[in-house]
Formats: sequence, structure tokens, C-alpha cells
Amino acid sequence: MALLSGLFGTVCTLDLNLDVDPSRKCTVLGRDKKGERVPIYSDGEDVSGSAVVSVKPGKKLDHQGIRVELIGQVDMLYDKANSYDFFSITKDLEPPGSLWESKQYKWKFNAVDKQHETYWGINCRLRYFVRLTVIRNYASNIVKETDFVVQNVQTPPDVNNTLKMEVGIEDCLHIEFEYDKSKYHLKDVIVGKVYFLLVRIKIKHMELDIIRRETTGNGPNATNDSETLTKFEIMDGAPVRSECIPVRLYLSGFDLTPTYKNVQNKFSVKYLVNLVLVDEEDRRYFKQQEIVLWRKKLG
Repeated sequence: MALLSGLFGTVCTLDLNLDVDPSRKCTVLGRDKKGERVPIYSDGEDVSGSAVVSVKPGKKLDHQGIRVELIGQVDMLYDKANSYDFFSITKDLEPPGSLWESKQYKWKFNAVDKQHETYWGINCRLRYFVRLTVIRNYASNIVKETDFVVQNVQTPPDVNNTLKMEVGIEDCLHIEFEYDKSKYHLKDVIVGKVYFLLVRIKIKHMELDIIRRETTGNGPNATNDSETLTKFEIMDGAPVRSECIPVRLYLSGFDLTPTYKNVQNKFSVKYLVNLVLVDEEDRRYFKQQEIVLWRKKLG
């Protein structure tokens, strides 16, 4: 094996770069937002760049072709062996042969279909990346990948009705909660009011939670995972009957995505507003309501 490694190992190195205009917006890659900053592209935009195959002095690189691919892929993070490429475009940069010196290539994919957004969730991710491959016969291929992010601006919803919820316990508690609308853009403000129509239990405090629910798989094999993105206290202390409490929750401070419905039959993402009341004995009463999120601008 050591001999094979010496024969086929470090003959060359690869570099792969995207052509990024200084005005193009960028964002941080990864769920924890600690990754590298990468450019944002939208549906229908060209994706172009350069590739460099650097051959070490005095070495010869025999290959079966050099190619660049643009790939859209859904990964289940608990089962990475079953990655699903929902599209792939290939361009050949070099026919089979030999390279005696380093060589640079320019490549471009025109008007690329990117209708699904990049997503990094609990159990799945959707990623777009460019892959440069040097194909070899008797050794493993040499591969270099670089990611980019896709975001798509959406049109404002035509219909955006108010939302009303009720939380009630017979003869003990009756609360109405009214939201100003049911569909919000990612930098929007949730404005609402809480009406206490009947209060016969001692309420300690009330909070508004935003919950992201990710569904992977379909039918009986579907898996649901929820995460609470924020808990916003809207009342501290005991309310009285007929009291009305205003609510104003700014969404811009949270890591939100648009609502996604059945992306490539692999996953969905929806958002819930959860109204929670806690009494003096720490019993919790809650009511959930789905809201729809949409993207007004990139970034």
C-alpha cells in the first residue's frame, strides 16, 4: 500500500473558486453559523468560476478526464450513505491523457435551476456545491468541492388573514389571543393581543414561543423533530378578568428559514407560535398555531 501511495498519492493538488462579484451577498455556512462565509445565489442565476490542477514539478499526472459538476443534494444526517442528488450538471474540462504541468480552467453553468433553498436542519440538509474531479484508473479520484448557498425571494402572499386562538379550561380560564396576520416575512414583527375573559386560576406568567418543526421521510416512516427558537415572556404576574395585554415580537433576531413543504419528498419545515401559561403550581397550559414564513430579501 505504501508503494501505491507513493505512485499515485501527491502528484497534484486542486483549487476550485467561484467567481464572486463584490456586491453579491454572502452568509455563513452551517447550522451553528460557525462555518465559512459563502456567496448567495438565486434560482436562474449563472454559476461560474475557475479550477486549477497543480502538478508537482518533475511529476506526470495520468488521468481519465477532468470534469466539474454542479450538484444539488439532500443528506439525511443520520444516514449520510444515502445522499440524494436531485440534480447534477457536468462539464468536461480535459479529455483523458497526461498533464506535465499545472493548468487553469474557466467554467460556467448557465441559468441554473435552483428552486430549493439551502437548508441545514436537525436531521437533514440541502446543499449546493461545485465538485472538481480528476478521474484516475488505478488510484482513487482526486476531488475538491466548494459550497454556495441558495436563497430565493418570494412574492408577498395575496391573502393574509388574522389568526385567533382560544385557551380554555371549563369554568376556570378563558383566554383569546389574536394575531394581526398568519403569514410573516423573516424580518417581520408579530403583533397581537391577549384577552382574559375568565380567570379563576392563579397565573404566574405567560410566554410566547416560536417552534420550528422539521419532518423527514413520509407516511409511517416520517420523523418529527421540534426545537424552540425563542421564549418571549409577555406577562409576569396575575392577570384580571377583562384585561388586554399587547404583544410585539420581532422576528429579525432569530435564525429562521421560510416554510418548506415536502422538498423533493424528503423533508418539510414549518413554524408554530406556542402560547404558554404557567400557574402558581407550575402547571402549563398551551395552545399552538402554525404560521407561514416567507423570504422578502436575501441575506
